[in-house]
Amino acid sequence: MIRNPVLPGFHPDPSIVRVGEDYYLATSTFEWYPGVRVHHSRDLVNWRPLGGILTERRLLDLSGVPDSGGVWAPDLTYHDGLFHLVYGVMDNYALGYKDIANYLITAPSIEGPWSDPVRLPGRGFDAALYHEDGRSWLLNMVFDSRPGRGFAGIELQALDGGKPELILPNRNISEGPHIYRIDGWYYLMAAEGGTGYEHRVTVLRSRSLSGPYEEDPAGPMLTSRHDPSLELQKAGHGCLVQTQTGEWYVAHLVARPYHNRRCVLGRETALQRVVWEDGWPRVAGGVPAVDVIPPALPAHPWPAAEDGTGLWPDWSTLRRPAAPDWLSADAGGFTVQGGQSPYGLRTPSLVARRVTAQKCSLEAVMRFEPDSVHQSAGITAYYNSRNWHYLALTTEGLVLTTSDRGTRTEHLLGPAGPEVRLRVEFDGPVVRFNDGPELDATIVSDEHADEFVDGHVRSFGFTGAFVGFWVQDLAGEGCAARFEQIRYGT
Repeated sequence: MIRNPVLPGFHPDPSIVRVGEDYYLATSTFEWYPGVRVHHSRDLVNWRPLGGILTERRLLDLSGVPDSGGVWAPDLTYHDGLFHLVYGVMDNYALGYKDIANYLITAPSIEGPWSDPVRLPGRGFDAALYHEDGRSWLLNMVFDSRPGRGFAGIELQALDGGKPELILPNRNISEGPHIYRIDGWYYLMAAEGGTGYEHRVTVLRSRSLSGPYEEDPAGPMLTSRHDPSLELQKAGHGCLVQTQTGEWYVAHLVARPYHNRRCVLGRETALQRVVWEDGWPRVAGGVPAVDVIPPALPAHPWPAAEDGTGLWPDWSTLRRPAAPDWLSADAGGFTVQGGQSPYGLRTPSLVARRVTAQKCSLEAVMRFEPDSVHQSAGITAYYNSRNWHYLALTTEGLVLTTSDRGTRTEHLLGPAGPEVRLRVEFDGPVVRFNDGPELDATIVSDEHADEFVDGHVRSFGFTGAFVGFWVQDLAGEGCAARFEQIRYGT
């Protein structure tokens, strides 16, 4: 069976494409490098991480982007022998504005090499490409930043010329659009209801690419909004794929809330089987299932990942790409040069991986000798710059600090030498560090990270929790920490 979520932990906004017998899933990465994470499958059951596509500043600059800014909703397609990747980079979403630029890169292989980015037209985010008869069209949600406005519909524009046209005007909260041509119909799939518990997948169709589009009379193709008892909530942001044997599936995001409706694991990727009824693609019951019948394809499990260290595909870095000037990796572990404070948005030194289960742990042996109060290094449970827990070795010994929406609380755990074993353990709503007190794990959740002040967004919670290793050198004194015997387990 397909067991959902197929990509556990922070893997939102999936874009799925089949090339021959190979399936690729691309997901959003926001302020984390490498940008646009990709997974590979040949049976839709077994998935392996390939890492990320945007690995260098030539392709992506995340310096200074806000929490949950950066890469929003990538679109991966294959046309005329090339992979096409469209991605938006959100630099600012404050006070009703959305400063986002959409880019296109191409490559002959999913491994690259990828072309230099080309800036695309468009007045919104969640952009995607539609290819037909040697031509390509750009599809995106339109955002109107004037006071009292906002979502203004979905726009279509030919990349080889022509003016943009609204094909779904005045549609409120329509995001993640994709177009498919099937049996003489153009099907428009969009996400509506926001990104939370009202999320849903809506399908419309037309005989013409430019519309008018009519909505499926049966209602949303997929949603969890009417049933809080479902294990998979927030179902939305769908993308269709057809197997080589003619079966259809939709990739979409979901979330698995804790008892207090907070989603520490973030928004995850799931797959549902699609059936065609009266010319419409539909999911059984219109709700997400945990266990899904797989396609009639040969099983294709992947070899188990090596239980080692190095920058294997599960690791990410915050706001700056992995580079020898601050991070080196080998078969034994990581060496991390110190960076900015926890609230710095340009050069933090944080190497982390997604939290993928309610019960999981990360541990390592750290070698570090702080020389001043400006230096620290240790292990963290991290959501964004305002919400985290951090066990650090300092000149005062081991200090456990919590930042809850920017308010810090410290616990001194005691002395420690230059070699110390570090451990962070998630146990449902509780997180523990070494021998420290039980802490609230749900402050590193999507819902807690959402902040609004006077009706305006202060920060979004789009990313899910991470665990990793953090090194700070606030005075630029040249400190570094070594992490070895690294183990993540669920």
